[in-house]
Amino acid sequence: MSFSSRVKDELSRQASAARHCRIAEMSAILSLCGRVKISASDHFSIEMHTENVAVARKYFTLLKKTFNISTDVSIRRGGNVSRNRTYIVAVREHDDALKVLQAAKLIDAQGEIREDLSLVRNVVVQNACCRRAFIRGAFLAAGSISDPEKFYHFEIVCPSMAKAEQLKGIIAAFDMEPKIVLRKKYYVVYIKEGDQIVDILNVMEAPVALMELENIRILRGMRGNVNRQVNCETANINKTVSAAVKQMEDIRFIQETIGLDGLPESLQDMARIRLERPEATLKELGEALEPPVGKSGVNHRLRKLGQMADDLRQQLPDS
Repeated sequence: MSFSSRVKDELSRQASAARHCRIAEMSAILSLCGRVKISASDHFSIEMHTENVAVARKYFTLLKKTFNISTDVSIRRGGNVSRNRTYIVAVREHDDALKVLQAAKLIDAQGEIREDLSLVRNVVVQNACCRRAFIRGAFLAAGSISDPEKFYHFEIVCPSMAKAEQLKGIIAAFDMEPKIVLRKKYYVVYIKEGDQIVDILNVMEAPVALMELENIRILRGMRGNVNRQVNCETANINKTVSAAVKQMEDIRFIQETIGLDGLPESLQDMARIRLERPEATLKELGEALEPPVGKSGVNHRLRKLGQMADDLRQQLPDS
């Protein structure tokens, strides 16, 4: 099961005690993947279509606990064997469908469906607890979250800009900064920052998924720190080895051209110690000298040897 599926499964088992919160969550599901049918005789019915059994279970539970109405649950298979099954939860009775639509404030006194099932300026999301429930329902209906082992991405797909803007505003009320992008014919409300994805899991009340994400973030952070440290140490080793190779080349060049005996004693000792200990660090080279010399002193002598080799190369004609 993917991380996104695990989150939805956890949320599908989260039950709001307050009726108004259940209505807000149900309204979000209905707004994003519901269909209202009106017959020629003005008979209302509602269908909710989803490919996730957890979402179907949650919507069925919300209807049962909130309205105690009868619902029909059916499964439709696509023509292609590899396609997922579609779960359909339907309210067929006219009076029951009206009861749901009126509670969700999706139908007015004249029986007209409001704003294409949008809840803009709707009283069902005025309370903070109801906004949490609404975001939870929206994610169950049309959301997904990436595997945090790979990257951070949370999104909810909306069929219209009005619904996307509405959802963006509700999420932003919890001090997050969602964005909207047009993807084909849909408007996607998304979050990419790991900290904010943790926050929205907390808002939706998914503590198990939140802890799993936090653990993964800690491990990723530790791996990142280790990798940075290893890369830094590797770079330092490469730098040290390259410097030692250059020092050896310079000393051998001096030895082959003018010899080491004509050098000042301090540089003679430095050159011989470096030739004897090609893999030694500056500290180890300094400790091998008599008397011992610090790293800065060793570095100074090696630089003088390098400058001397460069001067000799410039003085000699090209071979």
